[in-house]
Amino acid sequence: MTDWRKLAPKDIERRSMEIIESELGEVPFEGIERIVLKRVIHTTADLGYAETLFFSPDAAQKGIEALIGGADIVTDTNMAKSGINKAALAKLGCRVHCFMADERVAEKAAKLGVTRASVSMEAAAEIDKPLIIAVGNAPTALLRLAELIGEKKIEPKLIIAAPVGFVNVVESKRIIEGCGVPVICARGRKGGSTVAAAICNALAYEAVKLKD
Repeated sequence: MTDWRKLAPKDIERRSMEIIESELGEVPFEGIERIVLKRVIHTTADLGYAETLFFSPDAAQKGIEALIGGADIVTDTNMAKSGINKAALAKLGCRVHCFMADERVAEKAAKLGVTRASVSMEAAAEIDKPLIIAVGNAPTALLRLAELIGEKKIEPKLIIAAPVGFVNVVESKRIIEGCGVPVICARGRKGGSTVAAAICNALAYEAVKLKD
């Protein structure tokens, strides 16, 4: 056991990444995709994401380009919003939004009898900027997002599809993968706000390096 008194936070992260790299073995991920995967595993301590994390062609690179271009991020939970590194986004001229606590969203959701998460995607569609949508909790957000894309009301630069759970989770991820928009997807039932935030951070850190 390493003497924990002699480990600075950066040393712990560096050593963690070394352990992850040593245990990954042969996986079909290189470059930025491997960096994203390792950040997710670092956050979850779950090497199983090497089997379930999916990238559409050039999705990670397109996400980085969007952030360098000043794209904002919209999440479906305040937990994901809190977990995204604001200092990195500030260097890129980007912001992160979550509309789950917005009174107008709550009122419309109650009136229609739908989830706030689904209505929050409609609020995202009103933002007049390039967007990355990061969903870590609610499959209903992905399902409504797919409808809005089909209606040509929103065209995200990247969708991070990582809701967690049992009801409509797998199905919503499958649907969003078929929308013709770049996507990074945690296939299966696993995911969560921390996973969505980890993916955002991995892309943001790389974008800052390239911009500097």
